[in-house]
Amino acid sequence: MSEQLEASVPMRSEPLFHVVLFQPEIPQNTGNIGRTCLAIGAKLWLIRPLGFHLDEKHLRRAGMDYWKHVNCEVVDDWEDFVVKCPSKRIWCLTKFATKLAWEVKFERGDVLLFGSESQGLPASIRDAVPERRVKLPMLEDVRSLNLASTATAIVYEAVRQTGGLVGE
Repeated sequence: MSEQLEASVPMRSEPLFHVVLFQPEIPQNTGNIGRTCLAIGAKLWLIRPLGFHLDEKHLRRAGMDYWKHVNCEVVDDWEDFVVKCPSKRIWCLTKFATKLAWEVKFERGDVLLFGSESQGLPASIRDAVPERRVKLPMLEDVRSLNLASTATAIVYEAVRQTGGLVGE
């Protein structure tokens, strides 16, 4: 069962991108990514289970008072997302990629898929599209980057590649 969280700010007819968080665990990361989506006109998708509650009390505690403006949909699982999302061009953001984000060509409407903070994306999902796995560069000694930081860097690289924001 999906849950559409209504945005109180009028959104474009089509989102610039679909930013998808697969089983996010940390509300502050999700909040930061939601703010980035709001800033560029992207739709945020959250795939359950979530590591936090989306009720007003918990959102306020996480400092997400702007959340009511975010175009967000929560879905039960990966299969539910695939059925509901209109875009089929999925980019998996993973440290297991060989291509860097600026070596690929993002397009408006693309799906930017991020895994959970502790587990990343399941191999079954990321390995289904080996040609669409991308990463940010980092030294080998670094295990991972913060999810919100990674999402912001990738999203703005996609914005840059697609010509910026309309009406900015």
